Amino acid sequence: MALVHTPSRAIDPTVAFLIAAGTVLLALLTLYLVGFDQGAISRSGMYMHELMHDGRHLLGLPCH
Repeated sequence: MALVHTPSRAIDPTVAFLIAAGTVLLALLTLYLVGFDQGAISRSGMYMHELMHDGRHLLGLPCH
């Protein structure tokens, strides 16, 4: 009878927290850029606003 070792596939809680925190931060940054930026971060004037215009309407954010 042979013993077979299979490595654990469990994720370390610290790694899971960092992945979740990174995902939340990325989502918040994306929401800010789509909803409220209007050129403040991108320094492109109205380019970001026009690029994300349909996204604003899809999310129900007012833009005009």
